[in-house]
Amino acid sequence: MAYDRSRAVEYAETFWSRPNPYYKAFADDCTNFVSQCLRAGGLPMARGWWYRRGRNGQASWSHSWAVAHSLCLFLKRGGPTGRTREVGDVGQLQLGDVICYDWEGDGRWNHNTIITAFAEDGSPLVNARTISRRHFPWDYKASHAWTPQTRYAFLHIE
Repeated sequence: MAYDRSRAVEYAETFWSRPNPYYKAFADDCTNFVSQCLRAGGLPMARGWWYRRGRNGQASWSHSWAVAHSLCLFLKRGGPTGRTREVGDVGQLQLGDVICYDWEGDGRWNHNTIITAFAEDGSPLVNARTISRRHFPWDYKASHAWTPQTRYAFLHIE
């Protein structure tokens, strides 16, 4: 099954400011939100990346579904289809692709977003949750979390 970027973006546009009641909402919800968007785009749940609800309504999830560092590493290794790859430049990304953020530049990924639009100059705009953002500049320099040490991982889903 091919990744449906438009469905992933549509989901991100619908739930950027409020949680989908089907999923548990976390205090730090950015990665859970991005995982939901990827799933809405048709990426299959896989060993290492999944979310389930039991018959009793109790939810369980993999570490990579909800933890920024784990999702970033999972996607860098190919993601659920083996066809996600890290690219060297933000200009290589498309709608529905993922950007990961390491605020301190220490190798620990702290935040994830999904590309949902492009600015007039062609630069990506992202949606995110924890602090809800819609069509926010991809570099996050306007965020309180950004530091001069911030590093990015640009993940393209094929």
